[in-house]
Amino acid sequence: MRAVIQRCNYGSVTSEGEVTGSVKKGLVVLLAVGKEDENADLEYIVSKILNLRIFEDAAGKLNFSVQDIKGDILVISQFTLYGDCRKGRRPSFTDAAPPEKANRMYETAVLKLRESGLCIETGRFQTHMKVLLENDGPVTILLDSGRGF
Repeated sequence: MRAVIQRCNYGSVTSEGEVTGSVKKGLVVLLAVGKEDENADLEYIVSKILNLRIFEDAAGKLNFSVQDIKGDILVISQFTLYGDCRKGRRPSFTDAAPPEKANRMYETAVLKLRESGLCIETGRFQTHMKVLLENDGPVTILLDSGRGF
């Protein structure tokens, strides 16, 4: 699995003219499922999202996680994170999971994030979405459960 994690002051996602998710201080997470991903990949990504220390303490050090600050999380499905641009000019998405598997794992990740007790909002799977956010810092982290980066 891959994720782009952005620390935000607020964020929202609109699909088909409807706001499907809106958060205050916390994280906006773009989440992608790879065709080879398994439950261990999901557990790794969920744990990282909840426990990354990317919020500042009183001294300005990145010492707090989204759980520590009781922040919100907006999770948006984003298969294009598996776009391979090494050849040609058009990305190849052959490493992305098929929609059925991707949706199942995305929904499971959302359920596991909700177990934290934090406010978890979402986009709408397999639709065109518009994402708004105020990136705080900016702080943006890339995650890959295969530890490719």
